[in-house]
Amino acid sequence: MRSSELAAAAGVNLQTLRYYERRGLLDEPSRTRGGHRMYPSEAVTTLRVIKAAQRLGFTLAEVSDLLDTARHRHARGEGAGLQTRAREKLLDVEAKIADLTVIADTLRAGIAAGCDDLQTCAGNPDCPLPFPEIGRA
Repeated sequence: MRSSELAAAAGVNLQTLRYYERRGLLDEPSRTRGGHRMYPSEAVTTLRVIKAAQRLGFTLAEVSDLLDTARHRHARGEGAGLQTRAREKLLDVEAKIADLTVIADTLRAGIAAGCDDLQTCAGNPDCPLPFPEIGRA
């Protein structure tokens, strides 16, 4: 399948396709005598896996590692190692959710307190916005 066909089938643009190829996420395709890239049909699945992993919060470096691990382990008949990485990513996501919950609660408190001016609020000891904590971060 040609580059444009693969990109359309996987829902990515040609620049993304070339970028993934340069990063080693996608195997370099064979070429026709005219120099056109020809990808195997499995490349669609690989691209969809990459995009799905990104939506789950994995970086491209992490996706590359997952793909490499899967390729090597499948060759030896072992699992892909996703379980450990998914648990680690879940812990990261849950920590971010906890941080965002604190931020949301603080913003709600600031709205409820009628904070309209950060300068004024910063000088008020009853202000719910965490100005001292921000300075230490």
